[in-house]
Amino acid sequence: MLAAIERGNLTIPLEVEVKNLDDLREVLRFKAVRRILLDNFPISDLKNAVSVVNGRAELEASGGITLETVRSVAETGVDFISVGALTHSVAAVDLSLKLRE
Repeated sequence: MLAAIERGNLTIPLEVEVKNLDDLREVLRFKAVRRILLDNFPISDLKNAVSVVNGRAELEASGGITLETVRSVAETGVDFISVGALTHSVAAVDLSLKLRE
């Protein structure tokens, strides 16, 4: 698959996760990369990533985002935000359903 990506003739869109701005610049070489997941980027790097990509791919911020920080992440200009706290930090609730005739 890497050879197909490098030739630029891959027919399926890819989402690639990057850990830093250097990785981001590297994946921008490949036309098949349509969405880039920015993992655990600080706010300043998210802003820089939006500027570097300049609309060439969709950007998704992920990692360490909480309901308290989601607004500042959104204000960076990324296209999507993943908030894991919605699922991995939820407390279980014990519910029962009782039916009567």
